[in-house]
Amino acid sequence: MKLLKLIPDNTNIHFLKWRVPFYTVSLLLMAASIALVAVKGLNLGVDFVGGQMIRVTFEQTPAAPVAELREQVGALGFGEPTIQEFGKPNEISIRMKLPEGSEDKPELAEQMARKITTAIRAAHPDARIDGVDSVSGKVSSELFTTGMLALGLAMLGISIYIWVRFEWQFGVGALFALIHDVTLTIGLFALTQMEFDLNIVAAVLTLIGYSLNDNIVVYDRVRENLKKYRRMPMPELLDLSVNETLSRTVVTSLSLLITLVSLLLFGPDVIFGFTAAITLGIFVGTYSSIYMATPILIWLKVNAGSFVPTETEIDRQERLARER
Repeated sequence: MKLLKLIPDNTNIHFLKWRVPFYTVSLLLMAASIALVAVKGLNLGVDFVGGQMIRVTFEQTPAAPVAELREQVGALGFGEPTIQEFGKPNEISIRMKLPEGSEDKPELAEQMARKITTAIRAAHPDARIDGVDSVSGKVSSELFTTGMLALGLAMLGISIYIWVRFEWQFGVGALFALIHDVTLTIGLFALTQMEFDLNIVAAVLTLIGYSLNDNIVVYDRVRENLKKYRRMPMPELLDLSVNETLSRTVVTSLSLLITLVSLLLFGPDVIFGFTAAITLGIFVGTYSSIYMATPILIWLKVNAGSFVPTETEIDRQERLARER
């Protein structure tokens, strides 16, 4: 049986021909994302702005009535709750932002928790309150700082690895592509005002790993071709490298996107933001490996001599001695 090939073996698409227009569009999108974050800000979740988590178990129900609870708790006037399973289907956690002024008056948070638990017990007699945990604004601020630090260190560490593994130009190209991917993803959350919490930080870290993997596959082929076709012009060599890895890139991205789009359309609301972040990340990560990380090698002066070791004086003398 003949195998199905999404990308023919003799594919020869001139990607680098459009590198300047695509780079311009990407830079404009990055600037727009930064402007959105600066003007509109991010809708930070409980993890980053402080809040309460109430754990509830429904002892006589196989699954918690999440939709009813969301309406009942939301009607109390404390804001939109975040409800998700906490272990078994009948165990849930309800996360709420702390009311304004609770930093100075802790009793406000206690009153909110008491009203929510009372309303749940009144509507669901089998509900058992397992605990009420509060996250102060100070702790949440530390979580936000450490989360952003984790993103920065991940990108920096990846760039250093690629620098050591290849050449410094490749490290710069990978770092720029990662900044592009992360900026556009965060810009999506500033535009849509979807909740930005620790789950989204995890999604962005996942995106960084995917983008890195895609970049390394292309860069490794570029390095091989630089040694093989030493007289080929760089744009043609980069086009060849991208086309040779295109089948793997398309198959991997499509496989992930099929699953992610299904989760977006039919998955639970609680992971919608997480799924949206990874879905956009897969798309921009694939795009950046072709149109961001690869063309920048031309402007950073990568050439056929980049991977040729420099001959020292001792090496030259040894070579001349052998030739005699």
